Amino acid sequence: MSAVEAKLAELGLTLPSVVPPLAAYQPAVQSGVYVYTAGQLPMVEGKLPVTGKVGGEVTPEEAKELAATCALNALAAVKSVVGDLDRIARVVKVVGFVASAPDFTGQPGVINGASELLGAVLGDKGVHARSAVGVAVLPLDAPVEVEIQVELVEA
Repeated sequence: MSAVEAKLAELGLTLPSVVPPLAAYQPAVQSGVYVYTAGQLPMVEGKLPVTGKVGGEVTPEEAKELAATCALNALAAVKSVVGDLDRIARVVKVVGFVASAPDFTGQPGVINGASELLGAVLGDKGVHARSAVGVAVLPLDAPVEVEIQVELVEA
C-alpha cells in the first residue's frame, strides 16, 4: 500500500475503482511528468448519489461532499496511469465545474471539497492553482465535476 493510500485509509477513505468513461476519452493520460485527468463526476459504485443544480435541488454542503468524491475519483484515474500515487510530486491545477441554479454564486466553496480532500491526503503536495466555474448543466445532471493535473516525480 502506498503512503497516499495509507493516508486515505487513516482518513476513513478507500480509493475507488476508476470510473469508466461515458464517451470517447480516457479517464487520465500521461504526458511527460504530468498526468491530466478527464472531468470526474461524483460517481459512487457506478452511479450518481445525487443529481440536480447546486442552490436548487442540491445544497452547497452536499455539493462540497460530492466535489471531494470527484477528487477521490480523480486520484483513482491518476493511479490507473502511473500505478503508484506516491509518484505524485504535486497537484498543479484543479478545475471544478458546478451545475448552478441561476442565482447560485458559491462555486468556490463547493470546489473547496476537492481542494480540502487533496490537501488532507497529500499535504503540501496537494496545494494547487484552481478554477471554480458555474455551468448550466453537467453530464448525467451531475451537480459537480472536477479534473486535476498532477506532476510526477521522475521515475
